[in-house]
Amino acid sequence: MKTENTFENLSIPLDRDVFFRSLIRELAGELENIVGLNEASGFISLVSQRLGDAINNDYRNAVAADQLNLDQVADALVDFKRRIGGDFFIVEATPDKIVLGNRRCPFGDKVLGRPSMCMMTSNVFGTIAAENLGFAKVELQETIAAGNPGCLVVVHLKPTADSKEAGGHEYVKSYSSTNGGSDAES
Repeated sequence: MKTENTFENLSIPLDRDVFFRSLIRELAGELENIVGLNEASGFISLVSQRLGDAINNDYRNAVAADQLNLDQVADALVDFKRRIGGDFFIVEATPDKIVLGNRRCPFGDKVLGRPSMCMMTSNVFGTIAAENLGFAKVELQETIAAGNPGCLVVVHLKPTADSKEAGGHEYVKSYSSTNGGSDAES
C-alpha cells in the first residue's frame, strides 16, 4: 500500500550537505572521545592528506603544470576553500609564508568544539604547498572550531626561525613516484 509522503513538503533542516557535515562532526567527536584529540587529529590528517594529494593534482592538471608557483599555490588554497563553502582570503603572501584569513568554515557550525576537523585544512594546505614549493609548516593560529569568530592560518614556506618557533605541522615534498604525497610531521 503506497501512501503519500507527509514529510516531503515540510520544513525539516536536513539535506545532503547538512547530513555530511553532521556525519563528519559526529565521527570526529567519537574519535576525540575514544582515542583523544591528538589521535583523532592524526586520523583526520591521514585521510585529508590523501584528499590533499588528489586536490593538488586537480589544480596542477587545470593549469597544465607539473608544479604550481607561489601565487598559484595561494590562489589554489583560497579557491579550494571557496569551492567547498569556506570564505578564505589572502592576508599576505611572501616567499616565506602565506597568511590566510577565513570568515566561514565549510563545516559551518558543525565544526564548533571539534578542533580535530581543522586537520583537514592543515593537511590539504600543507600538502599543496609542500608538493609545489618544497616545504610547508601550517600553523592554525585561530580557528572557528576553537570559538574564534574566524580563522587565521599561516603556511610557512621555509624552515626559518619564525617557522621553527611556530606551532603546527610540517610537510615536505614527496620524492616518491609511487605515492605522490607529502610526508606530514607533527
